[in-house]
Amino acid sequence: MDLKNKHFVIIATLLLAQSCKESVPKLRNIEGQRIQINYAATPKDSVENVIAPYRNRINEVLDSVLAYAPKAISKTEGTLNSPAGNLMADIVMQEVNPVFAARTGKQIDFVLLNFGSIRSVISQGDITERTAYEVMPFENSIVIAELDGKAIRAMVSFLTKSSVAHPISGIQIIVDKNKSLQAVNIQGKPFDENRTYYVATSDYLITGGDKMDFLKEYLTLTDSDYLIRNTLIDYFKKIDTLSAVTDDRFLQIN
Repeated sequence: MDLKNKHFVIIATLLLAQSCKESVPKLRNIEGQRIQINYAATPKDSVENVIAPYRNRINEVLDSVLAYAPKAISKTEGTLNSPAGNLMADIVMQEVNPVFAARTGKQIDFVLLNFGSIRSVISQGDITERTAYEVMPFENSIVIAELDGKAIRAMVSFLTKSSVAHPISGIQIIVDKNKSLQAVNIQGKPFDENRTYYVATSDYLITGGDKMDFLKEYLTLTDSDYLIRNTLIDYFKKIDTLSAVTDDRFLQIN
């Protein structure tokens, strides 16, 4: 085969190979349409049939009865502390302290949460997992901050000036009729400004959320990897009857 014919064969082969390749589609245009989603929209049976088993299973889990509340538990009942706030803070102390102790060999001294984190009344009647989601719908978890005496003093000052009852546990604050500080006790002992304390709080508050900037002054920080909502669920599973009251953890004396 002469050189001319060789060139012809090569060119023909390349052209044939090129023609055998699949053409790559190219995007030429994009059009959008606004579809309003509301209760007037009619669900498609095909989609509903896929979703229904999952929805039914979720509802079955959320609505399974864990405990019972003889009466409603609210965060607005009480002035300096509330039944709902006390309950939530006590639950965090009970459920998270064993986790913290196992990881660090130390104990939580007290708990501080915020009034706004409690999003619903616990209604009288059956307590379910859905109750926990209603009370605490956020994905906030508990962290344990080591605070020095100065930060604790700032925290107490913040709480005595607050117009709402932020949940606390493990700490007692006593003020007079003018809300001037009289005493602070932590785990039943007078507050010692020369030592550090381990405070369980939320990952939202530790960043200074709800104006709690004193929490940002932590010396060490331990993440419990424990959602506040899950502490509620775990606690509900352990009890039969749910009760909560106001007490003397934040006390005003005449």
